[in-house]
Amino acid sequence: MKTAMTNAARILDQAEIPYQIVHYVVDEGDLGAGHVTAQLGLDPRVVFKTLVLRGDRTGYLVCIVPGEEELDLKKAAKVSGNKSCAMIPMKELQAVTGYPRGGCSPVGMKKRFPTFIHSTALEHPEIHVSAGRRGLQLRIRPGDLIAAAGAGVVDITAWR
Repeated sequence: MKTAMTNAARILDQAEIPYQIVHYVVDEGDLGAGHVTAQLGLDPRVVFKTLVLRGDRTGYLVCIVPGEEELDLKKAAKVSGNKSCAMIPMKELQAVTGYPRGGCSPVGMKKRFPTFIHSTALEHPEIHVSAGRRGLQLRIRPGDLIAAAGAGVVDITAWR
């Protein structure tokens, strides 16, 4: 068993889901996925960010998208059964999820919210998501993350 360094890691350990914790140097001025990608020398298509939204009908929901992509709010609303949805204010993130900005993991939030991951995750043998603390990423197989987060696989990014 791995040492449970975060709530996400503890949950994955309990479920016997394989993963690796990957450390990177935090830049408090740049908490985005691009910084993580550069620090770890990864293909930007395998580093996913976790976004928390509020739908007008269903309440909170979570979207996991490639870090360099933009979430399409209309697509997110449609797949989640909402007429509209919006990102929650950053000041609410920790209270809602238990995780800080730049360290929000899709696994192990305070409550389980409807979760959706962009379909491109399945194109890679492993992807990276936050492990629940700034400076830590989970390297995990997409299918294992989908199972752990109870995520639906959908197209939720905007065309560039």
